[in-house]
Amino acid sequence: MQESSSSPSMQELMMVNTPNIYCLVKGASEGRTRLNAFDNSLLNAGVGDTNLMRMSSILPPGAAQRSINDIELPGGGLIPLAYASIDSTTPGRYISSAIAVGIPEDDSEPGVIMEFEDHSRLDNVESIVRQMVIDAFEYRKRKLKEIKSIGVEHKVENCASTFAAAVLWYE
Repeated sequence: MQESSSSPSMQELMMVNTPNIYCLVKGASEGRTRLNAFDNSLLNAGVGDTNLMRMSSILPPGAAQRSINDIELPGGGLIPLAYASIDSTTPGRYISSAIAVGIPEDDSEPGVIMEFEDHSRLDNVESIVRQMVIDAFEYRKRKLKEIKSIGVEHKVENCASTFAAAVLWYE
């Protein structure tokens, strides 16, 4: 079968560009169901009209941080990200999600992204996820320049979800 010149070749389809920017986002919400609560959390975080592609936890070398408000994610697009999420239907229970990004001293090396969620307060969850970054750099024998983190805590009313992510994208 002859491919038309406007159709991408199989080799082109299998090539994936490495993202060069990332955004830290968070959201929390109630919903009628757990899935609705999760969806509302995604909307609050600014990624609700995209298809999430969960990635393992590596930040591309030299990736620059941007605000989610400064980029345009395509509606329905396949968006790579690492994320933490938790839900609960226990009124009065605290739920928290956090993400932390470790930036290496050498910007030619990849960084790490760690995610954690729990039925607890944000200070505990964020402390754990930040330590996970420190541990990951020690395991890699890599020097850590800085840690950037974001998280969200929510006290459940009826049915709730929290979400924190590092969105990887292109500039």
